[in-house]
Amino acid sequence: MTSTSSRAELPTPAGYGDPQRNGLSAGDLFDGMTEHLLYTLGIRVQGASVHDLYMALSYAVRDRLMTRHLATKDQLRGGASKVVAYLSAEFLIGPQLGNNLLMLGIQGEAAEAVQRFGGPGLSELLAVEEEPGLGNGGLGRLAACYLESLASLEIPASGYGIRYEFGIFDQVIRDGWQVEITDKWLKGGWPWELVYPDQSVSVGFGGHVESYWDQSGAERRRWLPAYRALGVPHDVPVLGYRVNSCDRIRLWRAVAAESFDVHAFNAGDFQRAVQEKVASETLSKVLYPNDGTDQGKRLRLEQQHFFVSCSLQDMLRHLDQRGAPVQTFADHWAVQLNDTHPAIAVAELMRLLVDERQLGWDEAWQITGAAIAYTNHTLLPEALERWELGLFGSLLPRHLEIIYEINARFLQQVRLQAPGDLELLGRVSIIQEDGPRAVRMAHLATVAAHHVNGVAALHSALVKTDLFPDFAALWPQKFTNITNGVTPRRWLALANPPMDALLGDTIGADWPAHIERLRELEPLAADSGFQQRWAACKLDCKRRLAAVIAEQSQLLVDPTSLFDVQVKRIHEYKRQHLNALQVVLQYLRIKHGDTEGMVPRTVIFGGKAAPGYWMAKLIIRFINGIAQTINADPHSRGLLNVAFLADYNVKLGERVYPAADLSEQISTAGLEASGTGNMKFALNGALTIGTLDGANVEIREQVGAENFFLFGNTTEQIAELRRDYRPWEWVERVPLLREALELIERGHFSDGDTDLFRPLVQTIVGSDSYFLLADLGDYLRSQNEASRLWADPPAWQRASILNTARSGYFSSDRAIREYAERVWGVQPLPVVMTQGAG
Repeated sequence: MTSTSSRAELPTPAGYGDPQRNGLSAGDLFDGMTEHLLYTLGIRVQGASVHDLYMALSYAVRDRLMTRHLATKDQLRGGASKVVAYLSAEFLIGPQLGNNLLMLGIQGEAAEAVQRFGGPGLSELLAVEEEPGLGNGGLGRLAACYLESLASLEIPASGYGIRYEFGIFDQVIRDGWQVEITDKWLKGGWPWELVYPDQSVSVGFGGHVESYWDQSGAERRRWLPAYRALGVPHDVPVLGYRVNSCDRIRLWRAVAAESFDVHAFNAGDFQRAVQEKVASETLSKVLYPNDGTDQGKRLRLEQQHFFVSCSLQDMLRHLDQRGAPVQTFADHWAVQLNDTHPAIAVAELMRLLVDERQLGWDEAWQITGAAIAYTNHTLLPEALERWELGLFGSLLPRHLEIIYEINARFLQQVRLQAPGDLELLGRVSIIQEDGPRAVRMAHLATVAAHHVNGVAALHSALVKTDLFPDFAALWPQKFTNITNGVTPRRWLALANPPMDALLGDTIGADWPAHIERLRELEPLAADSGFQQRWAACKLDCKRRLAAVIAEQSQLLVDPTSLFDVQVKRIHEYKRQHLNALQVVLQYLRIKHGDTEGMVPRTVIFGGKAAPGYWMAKLIIRFINGIAQTINADPHSRGLLNVAFLADYNVKLGERVYPAADLSEQISTAGLEASGTGNMKFALNGALTIGTLDGANVEIREQVGAENFFLFGNTTEQIAELRRDYRPWEWVERVPLLREALELIERGHFSDGDTDLFRPLVQTIVGSDSYFLLADLGDYLRSQNEASRLWADPPAWQRASILNTARSGYFSSDRAIREYAERVWGVQPLPVVMTQGAG
């Protein structure tokens, strides 16, 4: 692995400790590794394991990050720059070593330094790194991409979240079923964080609220929590690409305010002696506890309040350090809510300003509204959080009072605009009155925020017309669109070394910092010589993925076949079962000898189902049942293989996206907010087969309709179908479909078990809430179009090149620039290393 970019803009900095620990040469890295082996890990070089060498290199690289991290902090300390505070329950940051080597531009130097030890190479060190499972999917990965782009654009930022001890579960497949095992990502030590126990903050829960009179004689309210936890900050440096700016993600770990009751211990009550410690540390124990129980719901709300309160207190502390009055909070911090998980920030900031800083209500509300913006990520009603009032009030009694006051004042504004419209009041109220009374967190965020944005053009339109039409009518200026983006550094430069090298030779080694240069590939799309080089890069990546499939499932797949890939969270609206159903139909065609127009195809699935989502787990079992049958059938050999990749994560995604030929983006129109996997596939030259849903709409516009396989009903057509949809009437419209459904029910894909997949078939033919059968015929037509184009390699390569060339719009750099200009009002702050700084 070699570095393809100049490091001229990253001089060895001075004034931040030992210059050798800042050096970027292979010799400097070798010396740093040797030092850390001896003095940090206590290991002799001769006895160092692969993991020891990984840790030593990571610490050596972290030394280089610290220089830039301190320089960035110094730069902020000296000025009044506005900082982005990105509040997110998830940060799916992925492996750090390879990414930081790329950011510094020292991949080649690191490889040489490792080679000097005479043992494993750099690729082997990268392979042992544990991935922090601090997110569930697209939401957390988007947050990670955005923090990287903020640093690369030199915009001061701090991501805020939770340092989960156990992240998203590891997935293993046993007898075709998903089995969840604990994600112990910290078990081998994690060298990428800095702990600041002196900056811990206290967070309260439960208790009661009382009145008192201040010195001016005004009545005020005071919250007396029943118990507290301490939030200890752990900072993960986030370095920008080939710049000296280094932002951070600050993750909070919960510890007990008083971890040991010596009196209870001496009395022999050993369990009560550590009860507070256990209860407090549960707050940051696991990502997204199962909220199917009252205890799970309570813990989830505790987690949200915990990290939000820690973060807002941290922002106020920074304000105090700057000597800035609290009234200027919104001038110093742009607070972005990444979905509704951090929406409690509205009430908590008001509490901190009114109760703790003694501001008046109107002044505090103006500050809160000027500081907070809200990103909506879903149109699904079940994903818009609502907290039952009894639970909310018992856990956060003062916050409930504040929300009541916010709601009362808001509803009075609505009455003035629409006198007598009681139905409107019920629809927009922050408190849900119909059914179980609850706090609507999306309404709270929308009422307070100065901007509310969706994450794709279609999604943002539906937010205004379907999700929040009354709010959009009240405040049309609040609502905007900012289409999601992904970082081209991790998802192309790092994940796809062959393509990175080709792009470096063709459009310049610094292309990752200037993603618009991908457009320069367009004139080469029809060039046969360039097409051959492009195809060779793709084949190299497909061979790497084929090796992963062989290692996981002992299935040998043909790298020259069409790699047809669907990797994402398993959910009925994402319709992995639609893809699986068309695979069964293709299999039946093969069994009937109807193979005209078919091309060799490897269909690859990957993704996790939520532990309590039974139907999603059944879909995984269905896919694995299909794979077992088809891969063992001699009739399919050379034409069709199916693979399910277990434990899909960022690390595996870096293998999958570069290898894909066809990207499956087949959600029911109107249900996917945006998607970011679709962008990663297109960036790596995969062609999309998809519906007009989420960012698919904009991908098709950017890459060209002729380079996108479109199918399915539109959002408007789906709405029309809902009025009188009878899915069983569609069965006869698709050849072989009845035979396929009967084959599934007879147990052909379940070892003869005729009951296993019956609920799945009944769901499809009975209610079909996600309109699989209404879209299936058109989906098969579009699949046939993909086969025809694949059979014409020059035409396919041209389309593949154009997908990459026209995907620059979907860079997270573009998205962050839009947030900075239209929502946050922040400016870049280039970090310049100076002599004697620090």
